[in-house]
Amino acid sequence: MTPLTFQEIYVSVANSQNQRPKGAARKVAAASLAGNTIEYYDFSIYGLAAALVFPQLFFPDTNPFIATLATFATLAVGYFSRPLGAVIFGHYGDRIGRKSILVITLLIMGGVTTLIGLLPTFETIGIWAAIILVVLRLAQGIAFGGEWGGAILMAFEFAPPNRRGFYAAIPQLGPAAGSILGNAAFLLVTLLPDEDMLAWGWRIPFLFSSVLVAVGLFIRLRISESPEFKVVKKEGHEVKVPLLEVLRKHLKSVVLVALSHLGFGAFSILVIVYLVNFSTKEAGIDPTIMLTITLATFIVQIPMILLAGHLSDIVSRKKMMVIGSALVIAAVFHLFWAVSTHNPWLIAVSYIVGFGCCYSLVYGAQAALFADSFPAEVRFTGMSLGYQIATSLGSGLTPMVAAVLLQYTGSPYAISIFVAALLFIAMISMTRLIAIADLNRGKSSGAAGTSDAPSEVSAHR
Repeated sequence: MTPLTFQEIYVSVANSQNQRPKGAARKVAAASLAGNTIEYYDFSIYGLAAALVFPQLFFPDTNPFIATLATFATLAVGYFSRPLGAVIFGHYGDRIGRKSILVITLLIMGGVTTLIGLLPTFETIGIWAAIILVVLRLAQGIAFGGEWGGAILMAFEFAPPNRRGFYAAIPQLGPAAGSILGNAAFLLVTLLPDEDMLAWGWRIPFLFSSVLVAVGLFIRLRISESPEFKVVKKEGHEVKVPLLEVLRKHLKSVVLVALSHLGFGAFSILVIVYLVNFSTKEAGIDPTIMLTITLATFIVQIPMILLAGHLSDIVSRKKMMVIGSALVIAAVFHLFWAVSTHNPWLIAVSYIVGFGCCYSLVYGAQAALFADSFPAEVRFTGMSLGYQIATSLGSGLTPMVAAVLLQYTGSPYAISIFVAALLFIAMISMTRLIAIADLNRGKSSGAAGTSDAPSEVSAHR
């Protein structure tokens, strides 16, 4: 059978709006956020451990530069495996449903994080410690590759058409909320004496993940399947091999999604991981201070991301993307300048304004834009693949590239130029992607014959 058109899906979903339980969109968005928060908690504590303790625990016999590079390489493995997870879980998410995939990915992610917390160090089992760490990190990345897309789609597809930007932004709070939990956990264990921190304290945040997973599963098992997927399933229009369909008909959208998030993935990992490491080792700032600053920044992100999602429903997406990207480019240079002053107050202001506010204006609006760029029958695979390619290259490589640039240029501003170039590419790509999303939404709204369709489409241009 031929795949459903945008028009057919829009009409079917619109006709079922009144049949949904009251508050279903809010309940599903909350469930998506809960799981996404746990997944990002797991990634956050790994990144912090990579910056603060893993070089000593798993690579102690190498010089500091090589140990840092090796640690960031294990961090990168989790990002490089994400596209594989996007393909695997995207396939089944488009074939059998979003909900079941979200339960599976949450179980895998939480289980792997708990195992990392139990892992013997180099002192106990030698090089096998690093090898097992890499394998666990690989599994963690595969699970995460399926988590993000499913969480976004459940919130997006349950939401009213004129509120999809806002509801899709709710799971985007996961990085901030998860990182708040992760930073708070590490902030507590850094209060321990150094010998206790390295001996057993670092394990506590990883083991705590098992508790969060139990809570997340309880919430996710209580929600129903996506209404748009139900339409596709009911009509028998599932695509046999979603990846092939995406590559054949929607490759341009995949590439644009990847390029649109590339610079923002690089910027976020630079702030969360690399600058924490750089500030403590190169600028001599106490790790507790840096963790406190990042914690405050993530708290600021929560209302800003929701605001960005709301604005994406009522104002021009193109203006938001262009202005927001320009502000983030400026923030990259200001962050390194602030760190160079060794002044914690200046660093805090730069973090909160640059990463807390400017970054969030774009990040909060991206989810709905990416989902809008694909039809429902291949949406899980298409948007997940594009996004995870971006995180693999942007977030996965940036800490290593930054370390190499600093080593061979001696100037942190070389890192700023590198990330700023990626952000400029992202800005141009988002403007191109908006045109595709507007075309898709315009066809859908026109088919439904709703009176607000013209204004809904024009507001995003």
